[in-house]
Amino acid sequence: MKKTGYILFAAGITALAAIIIYFGIDDVFRALQLAGWGLVLVALSHAAPLVIDSIAWRLLFLGSTKPPYWLLVKARWVGESINSLLPAAQVGGDLVRARMLAVKGHSVSEAGASVFVEITLALVTQLVFAVIGIGLLLYLGEKALIKESAFAVAGMSILAILFILVQKRGFWGKLLNFMSVIISRDKLDELAMDARALDEAIFALYRRKGIILQSCFWRLLGWFSGTLEVWIALHFMGAGTTVPEAILLESLGQVVRGVAFLVPGAFGVQEGGFVLLGGLIGLSPELALGMSLAKRFRELTLGIPGLFMWQIDEGRLMIKKKQKEEE
Repeated sequence: MKKTGYILFAAGITALAAIIIYFGIDDVFRALQLAGWGLVLVALSHAAPLVIDSIAWRLLFLGSTKPPYWLLVKARWVGESINSLLPAAQVGGDLVRARMLAVKGHSVSEAGASVFVEITLALVTQLVFAVIGIGLLLYLGEKALIKESAFAVAGMSILAILFILVQKRGFWGKLLNFMSVIISRDKLDELAMDARALDEAIFALYRRKGIILQSCFWRLLGWFSGTLEVWIALHFMGAGTTVPEAILLESLGQVVRGVAFLVPGAFGVQEGGFVLLGGLIGLSPELALGMSLAKRFRELTLGIPGLFMWQIDEGRLMIKKKQKEEE
């Protein structure tokens, strides 16, 4: 699986380079030059979805001791950095953010359940956001890509339903029962306890429908707030894009990223998607690519420090572990 991730990562980077070369390196980078200081604002604007999504995530902790907001924002920042910049198939960061909470004293089951349910709610609200994008296509009189967008949303809907069903049916406990066929049961006892606790924590969350709806509200608001970086980038490039057009680009652009979840960072796929979507609202390929690269700029400027922070935390944990062993 790791080898496949590296292959897809390399393929995505190659596709990205090919698209830029095809549409003209000079023209694409001229669009970025027009953005100028707007690129800094694009990066800063990402604070909005980071904070809003963390509010949605915090609601999923049912205990009296909830993680502080700063820890959740930090964990989400690190998780996004891993998913954007490393060959982790856009899931490795979610496992890391669950671990970051666990090492801060929150139970593995509570941290894991919050992440798995939050991923599910993110997918569900993304579908709502995508339907709004399709509605905007119709509102703006564009019928191209309607069928393809609808098929993509339908596929993601099936995935969301299946993901919810397996969680509600005690997925982790059943997985361990399956593993016991090839691994002796006594070696799985401790893991089985964690799996049962995780299943129970997930069940408890899904029973709290009010909490789930509140979290969905904030998560959907987070998707909308991500539109800001699209509008800022295109505004500084002189595109004159309207807010509905920016929402359309962000919502269906996220669908493209979702469909290409196996490609680390959706390199190449995102760029091709924005060229197609941009053409529907009159954006030249150069401006669409410039906007996509502005997003990449944000991923780099926030992602590289996020990766460094993750490695610093991991280094501290290793030092503490070594000190305990020496004692």
